[in-house]
Amino acid sequence: MSTRPLVDPELLGLLEAFPTVALTEDTLPMMRSAERGMALPFEVDPAARAAVEQSFRTIPGPAGAPDIELVIYTPRHTRRPLPCIYHIHGGGFVGGHAPMLEPMHTPLVHELDCILVSVGYRLAPETRFPGAIEDCYAGLGWVIANADTLGVDAKRIGVMGESAGGGLAAALALLVRDRGDYALAFQHLIYPMLDDRTCVTEDQNPVTGEFIWTRHNNHFGWSALLGEEPGGPDVSPYAAPARATDLSNLPPAFIATPTLDLFVDEDIAYAHRLMRAGVPVELHVYPGGFHGFDIAPGPARVAQNARRDSRAALRRALHG
Repeated sequence: MSTRPLVDPELLGLLEAFPTVALTEDTLPMMRSAERGMALPFEVDPAARAAVEQSFRTIPGPAGAPDIELVIYTPRHTRRPLPCIYHIHGGGFVGGHAPMLEPMHTPLVHELDCILVSVGYRLAPETRFPGAIEDCYAGLGWVIANADTLGVDAKRIGVMGESAGGGLAAALALLVRDRGDYALAFQHLIYPMLDDRTCVTEDQNPVTGEFIWTRHNNHFGWSALLGEEPGGPDVSPYAAPARATDLSNLPPAFIATPTLDLFVDEDIAYAHRLMRAGVPVELHVYPGGFHGFDIAPGPARVAQNARRDSRAALRRALHG
């Protein structure tokens, strides 16, 4: 069945601008090249650009691994220390890059009076699990170790990500809890990619996954990350957070997901399990939205609402 009639009418133009592409080993290099040449069509207020400094740092990666690039956004004229968003970009584990959301991050930092650090992790299939999550952990450790120099309040660092970045953010929250070296103040998950078993479930949600991130692409992304067929019995929760059996003692969570997104069922299920584990959860489900519906400007009220809700939650998490 076509789910196009279920799309919010104000989002239909976005579907034309961002057509769905089937990922394969042959098309992946083209997708990556297109991503690096594409700028989000957000017009950033010149006042925000003037008020926020963007810098790039190369830091040591995990033991025996390459260095990591961090993109750091810092307000120029404000009292330190500031709370910090540690951001993990999306891209289905196989694409994306740390600076890609600069048109969203610059005004976010300006509006919320915080520091934002976006981590460039190794991509699959060139790097299998656990490369990406270990890169994210190493980057977080560097931010915490250098908090004074960066002007960061180490007690007010939270993790944020979209799509695969949201899945890595949830996995990082689990890894931080279990290793016990650090503490996170919150986890902010935007349509997170949490469960490889969505690739193999027999009870498929019939109204999800037609647009942008399809079942085919999901299978490709998970297979690339795991190096094997998704849905097997021994997948680590640090790869697929929905596999975790214990969700207690995790930081408060914000989870946002649209109704036509392939991840909507796994996201709602994860929110429910977090609640049952005693973790404070704020869950938003947006009708008529599809994967990535909120990352382009325009008159669509459902996208505006999603961005507004996300900013409001981040403000509460960062500043109390």
